[in-house]
Amino acid sequence: MMTAVTCSAATVSTEYEGVNLEEPLEKNIQANAPIGEKLQINAKSAILIEYNTGKILYESNADEKLAPASITKIMTLILVMEAIEDKRLSLEDQITASEHAASLGGSQIWLEPGEVMTVDELLRATVIASANDATVALAEAVSGSEESFVLKMNEKAAELGLKDTNFVNSYGLDAEGHLTTAHDVAVMSKELMKHELIRQYTEKTMDSLRGGESELVNTNKLIRYYDGCFGLKTGTTSKAGSCLSAIAERNGLTLIAVVLGAPSSKDRFSGTQKLLDYGFANYSFTETKADTSEFSDIPVRRGTTRFVTPTVTEKFFALLKKGDESKLTQTFTLSEELVAPVKAGDTVGYVHIYLGEEELGVIPIIAGSDSDKLTYFVCLMRLVKSLFTL
Repeated sequence: MMTAVTCSAATVSTEYEGVNLEEPLEKNIQANAPIGEKLQINAKSAILIEYNTGKILYESNADEKLAPASITKIMTLILVMEAIEDKRLSLEDQITASEHAASLGGSQIWLEPGEVMTVDELLRATVIASANDATVALAEAVSGSEESFVLKMNEKAAELGLKDTNFVNSYGLDAEGHLTTAHDVAVMSKELMKHELIRQYTEKTMDSLRGGESELVNTNKLIRYYDGCFGLKTGTTSKAGSCLSAIAERNGLTLIAVVLGAPSSKDRFSGTQKLLDYGFANYSFTETKADTSEFSDIPVRRGTTRFVTPTVTEKFFALLKKGDESKLTQTFTLSEELVAPVKAGDTVGYVHIYLGEEELGVIPIIAGSDSDKLTYFVCLMRLVKSLFTL
C-alpha cells in the first residue's frame, strides 16, 4: 500500500508503510549467491519463479497460508482486465461510487457516495495508490456487488489451481479466512501480467486524479531503483506484515518474486531484491535455434510437386542455469514421405532439445511450400504442355 499524500484540494489516504521513497535500495545483497544457497530473507514466506515457464527457482515456506494485505488486489485486477478485454468494461466507462465503496477504510482516495470516475481513473487509484474504495467501485462495476465479485475471485483462484487461496473481500484488509500463499500469489501475478494493459499502470511512479488535486505516489521503490522492474503490488496490514510481489526483466529473463509477512517495509524490499538478484545471477532465458543443416527435401506421393522442403519458423527459448547454454543438444525426427495434398505450414517433424538426458522441449518442423493433390486434369495439362515444348 502507499504513504499518505496531502494535496492542495484533496488527500489521498493510504496505509503508511514507513517508506522513504528517495532512499535507494541496498546494493549487492547476496547478488552472487549460487544455486542452492539459502538466502537471508527476513519474512515468513518467499518464492521466485520464472515468468514464461512458471518454474520455481527459489522458495522458502512458500505454501504457508498467510494474510495477503493489498496483494489481494492482484486477483481483483485480473478480473477487471478480463472484463475490459471482453468488452464488458471500457476505460472510458464512468462509474458512480456506491455508499459501500465510499465507506471503505484503510488505503483510499476518499471517494464520495455518488462521485463519478472513469474505469481508467479507478485503475490508477487501485494500482498506484492501492485505494480500497476505488477497488470496490471496480468490483461492483464488474459484478454488480462486491459479494458477487468475491465469488468470482474464488472461482478464478480455483481455475488457476490455487488450492490454498480464499478471498473474503476484494481489497485486502484483514478478515477471518482471507488467506493465500506466496506460491499462489506468484501464479496470480503471472496471470495478471499476461494482460499487456496492466503495465501502463504498474510502471507508473506517480500520477494524479481530480484535475491534479489528488496525487498518487507508488511506494514500490523497486520501480524507481531496481533495473528492469515494472511492477507489481505492495501490501501491508497489522496481520499480514509487509508484503510485495515484484516483476522484473533483464536480457529476456523475466522473474516474479514474492515476499509475504516481512516485519518491515525495508525487509520486504531487501528480501525481494535478494530473490531477483539471485535469479538474474544464476539463470538465463536463451533462444535455441534449430540446426537444419541435415534436413533433406521430403518426397511427396501423388503431389503436384515431387518434394517439399522442411523448414523451422518457431523460436524456442530455454530456461537454463548460466553456463549450461553450451550443453544443449538436439535431434530431429522427420517424415520420410508425404502424401498430397500438403500445405505450407503442415507439421512434418520435430526438433528435440535436450540438456543431458532431459528433453526441454520440441520445435515443430513444417512444410515450406504447398504440394496439391495430383489429379487427372493436372496430368492432362502437363502432357499437353510437354507436347508443345517438344
